[in-house]
Amino acid sequence: MKTIALYSIKGGVGKTAAAVNLSYLSAQLSRQTLICDLDPQGASSFYFRITASKKFNSDKFLKGNKKIHSNIKATDFEHLDLLPSDFSYRNLDIELSEEKKPRKKLKKNLEELSEDYRFIFFDCPPNLTLLSESVFTASDIILVPIIPTTLSIRTYFQLTEFFEANNLDSSKIRAFFTMVESRKKLHRDVIGEFRNTPGFLSQTIPYNSEVEKMGIYRAPLNAIRPDSSAAKAYRNLWKELSADLKE
Repeated sequence: MKTIALYSIKGGVGKTAAAVNLSYLSAQLSRQTLICDLDPQGASSFYFRITASKKFNSDKFLKGNKKIHSNIKATDFEHLDLLPSDFSYRNLDIELSEEKKPRKKLKKNLEELSEDYRFIFFDCPPNLTLLSESVFTASDIILVPIIPTTLSIRTYFQLTEFFEANNLDSSKIRAFFTMVESRKKLHRDVIGEFRNTPGFLSQTIPYNSEVEKMGIYRAPLNAIRPDSSAAKAYRNLWKELSADLKE
């Protein structure tokens, strides 16, 4: 089982769109895939038209095992399941702080899923918290979408510095540029500067209105607009990431 976290300290960088599209592409190869929506806003759950049952909440999520299994739901796409978010997830950091080993909690809770899924994707909330640290421990790859601007690059270095300061494995971090507008000189210059930087994937995701319309389609781009430039870019990004994972 491989675990991939779509993570960024900064919001509004296309994290959820990447999680939805990459998990769909993984499932298209007949690989059992789970997307775990950890954001209390529940954007991934919304895209897949799924809501958590009324009895599911952050407490049951942290209990893991059967509580997680019983709340996983099938999407409309073969080989792709989703563990939906609940608004109570806003309390996850408080509840995690009461655990004996909070940074290892998520990894432990998902161990039993290794027999059911080849890939697990985490759609993470945009902050740096105890939940984030638990995700870092549980993930094989931490995939960071970056808009090619100064502030977005700054958050990437804040993340790598946090890893170094807390003796975390920074070799897990991969970055890719998203919402790219090639007509903008700043975007071209930033991408050119970091193109050969270790840990940065070469495939970029263009700024594309079809990505914004996912909120209307409520489906992955490659399922409904496979010929769009963004859909093609996500396919190439998945190929590059798969090679990195040696899949």
